[in-house]
Amino acid sequence: MKPSHSHPLTAIAILGGALLVYSGTTWSAVNEDSAKSLAKKNDCMKCHAIDKDKKASSYKSIAAKWKGKADAEAKLIDSLTKTPRVKLKDGTEEDHKAIGTKDMAEIKNLIAWILSQ
Repeated sequence: MKPSHSHPLTAIAILGGALLVYSGTTWSAVNEDSAKSLAKKNDCMKCHAIDKDKKASSYKSIAAKWKGKADAEAKLIDSLTKTPRVKLKDGTEEDHKAIGTKDMAEIKNLIAWILSQ
């Protein structure tokens, strides 16, 4: 007798569950308007732009740097919720401003938007 997990539907269900666990928040739709609003409200666009470097790296550059890295969201959460020392494009350093919200859903939406650039 074959084990019950050899049934094709069981295999599909297991694979589907694994994909859900692996994908994390990537299946959530990004609310672009909300992300842009939060970025503007927190003066993120003072140093960052979507597709060109300003005082700091563009969001496209940030997305490229973190593409495919499993710890991207966690590292960016730290950057946005703490005040790490960051190196700017002109070589100077300053403390990165912490985001003005404690709402993790808003923060993760902003990060997902940045990473989607």
